[in-house]
Amino acid sequence: MRPHLTGFLKLFLTALTVVFAALLLTACGRTPLQEQQAYVFGTRVEVLVVSEDPEQGRKAIAAVLREFDRLHRAYHAWQDSELTTLNSAIFSGRPQEVTAELAEFVREAQSLSKQGDYLFDPGIGQLIKLWGFQADEFKSELPPAADIKAWLAIQPSIAEIAIDGTMIRSRNRNVALDFGGYLKGVALDRAAAILRAQGIHNALINIGGNVMALGSKEGKPWRVGIQHPRQPGPLATVTLADGEAIGTSGDYQRFFEVDGKRYAHLLDPRTGYPADHTQAVTVLIPAGPKAGTLSDAASKPIFIAGPDGWREMARKMEIGLVFRVDRSNRIFVTEGLRQRLAFIGSAPEMTVVP
Repeated sequence: MRPHLTGFLKLFLTALTVVFAALLLTACGRTPLQEQQAYVFGTRVEVLVVSEDPEQGRKAIAAVLREFDRLHRAYHAWQDSELTTLNSAIFSGRPQEVTAELAEFVREAQSLSKQGDYLFDPGIGQLIKLWGFQADEFKSELPPAADIKAWLAIQPSIAEIAIDGTMIRSRNRNVALDFGGYLKGVALDRAAAILRAQGIHNALINIGGNVMALGSKEGKPWRVGIQHPRQPGPLATVTLADGEAIGTSGDYQRFFEVDGKRYAHLLDPRTGYPADHTQAVTVLIPAGPKAGTLSDAASKPIFIAGPDGWREMARKMEIGLVFRVDRSNRIFVTEGLRQRLAFIGSAPEMTVVP
């Protein structure tokens, strides 16, 4: 079994750290930069702020990391949390009163799922558990085919949840919510709001490769790397304007291998099996109140839609800036994003789509 943080993710985070380090070096003797790292949401997070007042920067970063920890604990999918309490009630067939925050999360996740034809569906927690991905370490074993067939026959979905104020119930007792493909994006938006409220207007927030930029670094746009999932070193860099976010879904972080075949955590609810036609999808989201949330949630249905459906899914979700690597290492990029990429070395062969 591969370790929890593997291949592409390590390289991706290393590339981002190199970018951050370069920024720190260029800032010596000028505007101070404060950076802090932590491990939350099952991944590494980094917060970098530009502030004339170092103490202000440190306090702002600490406030962000406290909120990350709170979200992680409150909505953990398999350790005791508000979310597991709700899932237990659903499985027992009982309505459950939840916090206003959790009710709003479920509403928003329902809306995003519907927009993506339920290829991104936080209601498939039982399937995620069946595959062993509700764990910090994964066993290299496949679930019984009969169990997957039985799950497909029940077809749980977040669409079957009814919300009345803060009271939640489900028509299907097998719905189990897992916000693993949604909460990192929510956290980016929360971090941006916290930093701005504390007077920080220039920052870079990285949650396991989901990145949001605030302002700039001494008037220059923040620049982050896009990694090829099977090759070392950054493939290209892209600049992020104030409030823009970039998110990647890939088969490189949470996966295991059996007989040389990779099984990743990006499960297709239509088949019950991991999508294996795509290695990575990166989306760049324009500035907006939910840019972070979309950077996390939108990449999933585009990834799962596959070679015949990814472009149409991106259009449906109004995502115009997309970078996709398929299982044969072929690269596809939308014209809008291609124009913003700066390649390191010669540009690789790629297909540019409108």
